[in-house]
Amino acid sequence: MHIFRHLKRMVTDWFLCGMVLATLLAYFFPTFGATGGAMHAEWVVNIGIFVVFFLHGVNLSGEQIRHGLKNIRLHVMVQGFTFGVFPLIWLISHWLVGSHVPALLMLGFFYLCALPSTISSSVALTGSAKGNVPAAILNASLSSVLGIFLTPLLVSFVVGSGAGGIDLGSTLLDLCLMLLLPLVLGQFLRRWLAGFFGRYKRYTSVIDKLVILLLVYAAFCNSMVSGIWQQQGHGVLLSAVLGSAVLLAIILWATTRTARALHFSSADEVAAVFCASKKSLAAGVPMAALIFGNHPGLGLILLPIMIYHPLQLIVCSILAERYASHHRELASRQDGAALNAR
Repeated sequence: MHIFRHLKRMVTDWFLCGMVLATLLAYFFPTFGATGGAMHAEWVVNIGIFVVFFLHGVNLSGEQIRHGLKNIRLHVMVQGFTFGVFPLIWLISHWLVGSHVPALLMLGFFYLCALPSTISSSVALTGSAKGNVPAAILNASLSSVLGIFLTPLLVSFVVGSGAGGIDLGSTLLDLCLMLLLPLVLGQFLRRWLAGFFGRYKRYTSVIDKLVILLLVYAAFCNSMVSGIWQQQGHGVLLSAVLGSAVLLAIILWATTRTARALHFSSADEVAAVFCASKKSLAAGVPMAALIFGNHPGLGLILLPIMIYHPLQLIVCSILAERYASHHRELASRQDGAALNAR
């Protein structure tokens, strides 16, 4: 019954419904949101990205991060999976099935594999599963900052840099100005603004998600105008769904086995599995707009992360309940043993 409850939550989640609506609007009204259109996406997108990362900086608690500094092995494992194992899985997949998958979709999967972890869902799920929350906050936050530099660097290895690829120097400069600068600015102003934004966190979260939906709409508008979707069949969507599901299954298995091989405590295992398996849609969409610019295939490049995002939420929510249930059973046994000892 748990899976049906999570499926219902996913269907009624306004943000996930908004992603579907954004793609439908792009299908019917592509010129409005395309570059040079009436929406002036080239300006709106940049302003939206700056606002999102400024809010991330304001909401980032330095004190909580310091509490999570202790377990170095856990941090190395999470960052190693996020920026090392994920791309390695893509390389193996590319060698096995790359010739049977459209090039842009394959690039989209690599972009997914190069993205940083999420912050909000990693921390929330770790907390609900009785895991090490300070470690989750540290790793998710560290991943987000590292991703500003490592994600474009990894992408440049695949698409190349300079002519025919991405201009790595210019891209890193744009990312620093549009992502790192507002993040640092938000962190600097946190002492004065944290209380205000904390009281209205519900509304700032809505702003964050609305900007992401706007970026998704703009990306799909450009893809529709370029005709990229007309060139692809229904098999592309099926490949994206199947590939995302297989990738998530592999990474959850690998992170769980690795955490247990390293003899992590139950709380550390929870943090490791949830942080190392997540990929951030909130960072991925804005970064894609900066890395790939007005690439006509941006909608197709974003497709894997748009599918992986809801998939990871529903699967990891189920896992979180299992971890929490196991924690309650263990606590109950310990209480029973303590009573018997008396």
